[in-house]
Amino acid sequence: MDISDFKVSDLVNVCDQPLLLDVSESKPKALNWIEENKENINRLISENGALLIRGLKIHGSTQFGNILEKVFGGKLLEYSYRSTPRTEMRGNVFTATEYPEHEIIPQHNENAYSRSWPNRIGFLCLIPPETGGQTPISDSRLIYDRLPADVREKFEKTGVMYVRNYSHLDLPWQEVFQTENKEDVERFCADNGLKFKWFENGNLRTEQINPAVQYHPETKEKLWFNQAHLFNVHSLAEDMRETLISTLGEDGVPRHTFYGDGTEIEPEVIKLINDLYESTKIRFDWQKGDLLLLDNMLFTHGRESFTGTRKVITGMACPNT
Repeated sequence: MDISDFKVSDLVNVCDQPLLLDVSESKPKALNWIEENKENINRLISENGALLIRGLKIHGSTQFGNILEKVFGGKLLEYSYRSTPRTEMRGNVFTATEYPEHEIIPQHNENAYSRSWPNRIGFLCLIPPETGGQTPISDSRLIYDRLPADVREKFEKTGVMYVRNYSHLDLPWQEVFQTENKEDVERFCADNGLKFKWFENGNLRTEQINPAVQYHPETKEKLWFNQAHLFNVHSLAEDMRETLISTLGEDGVPRHTFYGDGTEIEPEVIKLINDLYESTKIRFDWQKGDLLLLDNMLFTHGRESFTGTRKVITGMACPNT
């Protein structure tokens, strides 16, 4: 199937948004088809921000990694300064976040809590769940545009402060920084603008202030690009939040966010952000072999709860720095 003349308007709509390119009727060989069409695939991603390719027979993590490197034109990135538990399959291909099936993973741009992120990210469905388990996506431009001006302006002025306490309750620092050496951690912190503090029990606390809004490098559009909502304790279920705070104190919770000036982000603002993401989700049911390619700055992704076995793998490419 030749897609040289394909336009975004030719894509099949999903939730009223052009997204799906179905090549199943032509039954192409995956690597050959990708090689022949990579320029047009990238054109569609650049124009649309997201592309779901259905009908390629992709056989496992190795072929998936090769496909992403062909499409994105470079080596896949390591998952550094980690935020969630994942298993590396091979060659910087990872399982998607390994949270329990009953949990919903909120919308987020990959690594938007950091100063280094991938501009491209891909997902492959190896085993679709029995029910649920969608990977919804959402347009970062819409979130920026629909936030009240006063909320945007405060975040743009101050940025977001990310506070993390690394202990047995969340990812330990050894997993986050992929080292057993405290000097390696301190070097990373110094290079990336993180304040750090070691405790007598061996635990670590870091603070970092990053922008809440970024300009897209190609389109120059303003994007809501942060994880202020995802790290904030007010995004947790009330019983979990109260238990953590009563046990650890608000300064000791595993993750929290503040305005960049150190003041509290109002709970109603966190709710507003979460509600906006919920109202702009584009959902589709995974089919085996589905390949989802995203501009990580233009589109967020998340995960719905599910039943049955679900296996989705991911790879990241094209670093911003």
